[in-house]
Parts: sequence; structure tokens; C-alpha cells
Amino acid sequence: MATTAIESLRQILNGFRGLNSKGIYTMNATETDLLRQILIEVQALSLGGSVADGSITTVKLANNSVTTAKILDANVTTAKIADANVTPVKLSESFKASTAVNTTSGTAIDFTSIPSWVKRITISFNGVSTNGTSNLLVRIGSGSVDSTGYASVGQRIGASSTADGTSTVGFLINAVNSASLISGFVVLTHLGANVWAVSGVFADTSGATTFITCGNKTLAGVLDRVRLTTVIGTDTFDAGSVNIFYE
Repeated sequence: MATTAIESLRQILNGFRGLNSKGIYTMNATETDLLRQILIEVQALSLGGSVADGSITTVKLANNSVTTAKILDANVTTAKIADANVTPVKLSESFKASTAVNTTSGTAIDFTSIPSWVKRITISFNGVSTNGTSNLLVRIGSGSVDSTGYASVGQRIGASSTADGTSTVGFLINAVNSASLISGFVVLTHLGANVWAVSGVFADTSGATTFITCGNKTLAGVLDRVRLTTVIGTDTFDAGSVNIFYE
């Protein structure tokens, strides 16, 4: 508060001490304005009061007083974030990797608890093998894994049509035999309304054979899980590893 304002306030208080016989003290215009401003600020800082927008400046806020919990999600809008504050380092948090799983046992490999904001999932295969001859399948789900409703085509590049296949029970990945070591990736892309499209490229590194897959699937809810299994569901994984990356 400025020195002149303090002096004016002192004069007001002195005037209250020297009230005339009628108990009346008449303030001049400057004193009236000063007292009015004091009352406004006291009211704003009292319990249940509000602070005028113009009274809250950046320099008056301690850095540790502005926490994530105190900022409503709805108040963080694109327009309020400066372009210079969106850096590659900060964007990297939107690209997540799960923990790689060894495909050396079991009949199915599951990745669950996929966040609801995910729009693209990449499934990477590293020398995946089973003890049987059944083709591999990728399945997705919301709450549980869906085993129907897929539109999927798997094709062995450079082979006759007898090596091609379609599937309605999962996204099809062609395999050759129990000695196959499948490496490659599948990309799942969200198209909106819980519709997911898939494309993928693979190679059997044990036999230098290449495969492609494509398809789509509509879920009843938001995707939260991915499963790798086989068409017949009883072949056991016996080599390799798999992981998912989502963004």
C-alpha cells in the first residue's frame, strides 16, 4: 500500500477517535474511496469470499502452490498451451511400451489394462514359434477378448492361393509349420466408434518366407486388451517373445 494511502487511512482512524458530539465523522472523497477499496480486499480474502481476476498475478503465486491437482482438466485447453511448451520430450510420454513377454509356454499371451485414450497399437514379434502347425491369431477386446466378428485376410507373399487364408475369429497370421520363427509387427489403428483396422508384415526367419495380414473389427466398447493365440487354441508357444507399443 502506498505511503499516501497509509497516511489517509491513519487520518480516517484519527477522525474516528475525535468524533463530534453527534457521533458523526464525515470522510472526504479520497478517504471514502480508500476505505471502499480496503473493504473490497478484506472481503475478497475472507472465508467464502472471492478474489478479483486482476488481483491474482503470476508473481504473487509460489511455484509449489500451483499443483496438478488444483488445475481442473477442463481448464487446460489447447489455446492456453504455448506452442513452445510442447516439446518432443513431453510428447514422448504419449508413446508407451508394455513389458515384453517370452512366448515360450502357454496357449495365449495377453496384454491387458490398455488405456482408453490409445488410438494405435503396434504388436511386435521376435522369433515367435509354437509346437504345432496352426496359424497365429491376434484378438482384441473390451472387458473380455472377442473371438468372433473379425474380417481378416492373411497371405503368404509369392505363394499360391492355397497358402492364403481368411478368418472371422481373429486377425490371421499365416505360419508354415512347427519350426517357423515368426518376426514382424501388426499395427492396430482406431477409426472411431470402437472400430479397429489392422495391417501387418511378417517373416518366417527359419524359411525366408514373408506374410502380410489385414482386416478390421468392431468392438462393443473401448479396447482394453490384446491377445496372441492360435486358430485351434491348443498349440503351445515354445520360442520367441512379443511386446506391444501404444500411443
